Amino acid sequence: MLTNATVEKLREMNLKIMAEKFKEQLANPDIASLSFEDRFSLVVDAEFANRKTRRLTRLIKSAGYAYSNACIEDVEYHADRNLDKSMIARLGTCVYVREHHNIIILGATGSGKTYLSNAFGIAANRDFMSVKYVRLPELLAELDISRAEGNYRKVFKQYRGVNLLVLDEWLLFPLKDSEARDVLEIVEARYQKGSTIFCSQFDVAGWHQKLGDSTIADAICDRIAHDSYTIIIGGKDSMRKRKGLKEKR
Repeated sequence: MLTNATVEKLREMNLKIMAEKFKEQLANPDIASLSFEDRFSLVVDAEFANRKTRRLTRLIKSAGYAYSNACIEDVEYHADRNLDKSMIARLGTCVYVREHHNIIILGATGSGKTYLSNAFGIAANRDFMSVKYVRLPELLAELDISRAEGNYRKVFKQYRGVNLLVLDEWLLFPLKDSEARDVLEIVEARYQKGSTIFCSQFDVAGWHQKLGDSTIADAICDRIAHDSYTIIIGGKDSMRKRKGLKEKR
């Protein structure tokens, strides 16, 4: 009876894994030879590991990745892609996020920019950092709608506060002045406070003309270009052609 009551109390406290492991110990005669400290440590370790796993799952889900299974270890280093494996491995440790630096990923359509950016994002999740992935056109549309609905600050805060923001399709199209101001506000709010990954088909030198007003363009580019690691993905064949439509590396 005392054992059943203990199990129920653990479950009531939402310590379900500890409850199950405790029951398993009672049914396993080999466990009896262990000290109380060792037995208690086993049930605590099981609960701790489960909570970490659930937290990681939530972080990955809330990030909204295009590739939720992306992984640094699975990046493909074909010779024509000209990827620096040691640099990607270093960035995969997420030191750049802790130091509030950025990454610029450049490459043609289908080169694997999105997959690589998502792999960096999931690496940050594994360190239990918050990440948000979004296409720039979708972000700008969301901000425009939120402004009309009167909750702009609430939406803006979501993008300002994450440890790592991944902006895909960066400057795929020229921005209107109002959109450029929104981008400047986000870049400014995150400057030296958070990290951002910019995925673009266009070299940094071509960004300025897509940002409209020259003063705003100067301010945006100055906050990005001088505080970022740059990865340029080469390749004669797109990763869609190499891997089909299911994956990009």
